[in-house]
Amino acid sequence: MNEITAIFLDLGNTLRVLTQNEEHQSRARRTIVELLATDEDPVAFCEKLDARYKVYRKWAFENLTEAPESELWTRWLAPEFPQERTASLGVELTFQYRQTMGSRVMVDGGRDVVLELHRRGYILGIISNLITSREVPDWLDEEGLTPYFKSVALSSVLGIRKPSPEIYLVAARQAGVPPEQCVYVGDNLKRDVTGTRDAGFGMSIILISPEELAGQVITDVNRPDQIIHDISQLLDLFPGR
Repeated sequence: MNEITAIFLDLGNTLRVLTQNEEHQSRARRTIVELLATDEDPVAFCEKLDARYKVYRKWAFENLTEAPESELWTRWLAPEFPQERTASLGVELTFQYRQTMGSRVMVDGGRDVVLELHRRGYILGIISNLITSREVPDWLDEEGLTPYFKSVALSSVLGIRKPSPEIYLVAARQAGVPPEQCVYVGDNLKRDVTGTRDAGFGMSIILISPEELAGQVITDVNRPDQIIHDISQLLDLFPGR
């Protein structure tokens, strides 16, 4: 096996988890209707957005494509509103729409693992399917983690989604590391394993709870190189370089 020099992390259910926060979510719903200047009830309006988002998400999965935030709103989520103005609000609207789902916080021990892997000499990166281009840079800055991630590859910025191998290859190029020296840590046996393998990454790791794993069927197609149940186990797999 090639020496691993770069470790790329997924976000949802890997480095961060979604938590419910009604005050936070309610504020985001109100902000969306204010931005679009509609007098519709915020809850009802966002329920309509959720239904439209499911249609968009199906299209994105089938095409391994992420629409620009302006197009997300003018074509999929709010096509009945003035297009030029809606397009100009796309980044903010998308950010707020994500907040209607809840707050995202780092998994327990996540910060310590990031700092320790960096101290041990690994190049770190993020590869994630995400509709917003603003959320992750803001979050990394707020957490003081920006200097620790050399590569951040987001589908909302690149227009391509996992499991397309191209998003992994872009991330590796950003990090300046050959794919065979990269590892990807994700939570989805199908999407994250196949994409990692097709990109020629040296290793794939799935972070999944024992309960979730019990409900999965592992085959030669989706079998990762390692399965872990806690992010802290990365420190057992990757000693100092």
